[in-house]
Amino acid sequence: MTPTASPRRSCRPSFAPVAVAALLSVLPGSVSWAQAARAADEPPQLPAELQSVRAALDKYRDPVVAVHDGYLSTLGCVDYPQGGHEGAMPYAPGGMGVHFLNMQLIGPTLDPTKPQVLIYEPAGDKLRLVAAEWFVPVQAAGAARPAVFSKALEGPMVGHEPLMPEGLHHYDLHIWLWKHNPAGLFAPTNPTVKCPEGAYSFSERAPKLVPHEKH
Repeated sequence: MTPTASPRRSCRPSFAPVAVAALLSVLPGSVSWAQAARAADEPPQLPAELQSVRAALDKYRDPVVAVHDGYLSTLGCVDYPQGGHEGAMPYAPGGMGVHFLNMQLIGPTLDPTKPQVLIYEPAGDKLRLVAAEWFVPVQAAGAARPAVFSKALEGPMVGHEPLMPEGLHHYDLHIWLWKHNPAGLFAPTNPTVKCPEGAYSFSERAPKLVPHEKH
């Protein structure tokens, strides 16, 4: 590595911070920029029922705690840049993120405080918890469409390839408990979720719908 010269120190007082502050104070919209930045890091407003669910799951902001409790990473970051299409789930263009699946929670009965899937968004070298997903395979669901929070799960749909076998037909419901979603609190995709470029990011097609039948 080529050595670089040490920067010269000036004996003159620096007016840069004062100048920047003065400039920002007169620029229109400068306050709203700061507010928007803070709002992006704040969790979304939720109904009381979902606030308690988020509080119960907050420990999983640390993905190591999630792994300890049986949530295992499916490795890939998933997005749907084209959204849905005819005959498939009507996804809005956007991302989902990295799914952590807990197989011990798979079954016909849904617990509001025990989602089968936790969803993380890559943020630099960290994973940020953004959503939870309630997931039921059709074979486990039986004749009735599963529901949680008085809301029916979406589907049934084929498995999300390539990280899930296509034959794994299932229902699911996403809830963006920790990240605001312009597409809606229960929307499957979030246009503000971004997957980094790399070998473990997958731009998928929206999964095809399958008939709702008795299983």
